[in-house]
Amino acid sequence: MPMNDPAELERYLHEQIPLTRAMEVHVAECDGTRLVLTAPLAPNRNHLQTAFGGSLHTLATLSGYSLLWWLLGEPQAHIVIRESTIRYDRPVRGELRAVCRAPDAATLTRFREDFSRKGRARLTLEATIEEAGEVAVQFRGVFVARR
Repeated sequence: MPMNDPAELERYLHEQIPLTRAMEVHVAECDGTRLVLTAPLAPNRNHLQTAFGGSLHTLATLSGYSLLWWLLGEPQAHIVIRESTIRYDRPVRGELRAVCRAPDAATLTRFREDFSRKGRARLTLEATIEEAGEVAVQFRGVFVARR
């Protein structure tokens, strides 16, 4: 099913990726230029009462996956993460908020052309986890889409 509104995307994530329900992931915003996912601290905290590193990595990965799904608009596409790097700059003590921005138009066009021509394409996306307007986590992931 093509995604055309944030609520529909959130439903899809909760149905297809059960972990998103446990984390209480919410699609806060998606307009094609950026996607914002949020999750409350309580189900994602560690023993220090800050966000668990695995939850932060998961939310950042999901933001890239979700944005690519939205941008590609191919309901039958299979999207996976091939590799990722993450840097934790400071602890997150409140709501988890992942922001993934769309690549520039030329990069996105090249990705779509490769996908259309080869049935497979790769795209690198960057996301941040922000708290109180400051970047706490920086993520970079290489995603692959295939038919």
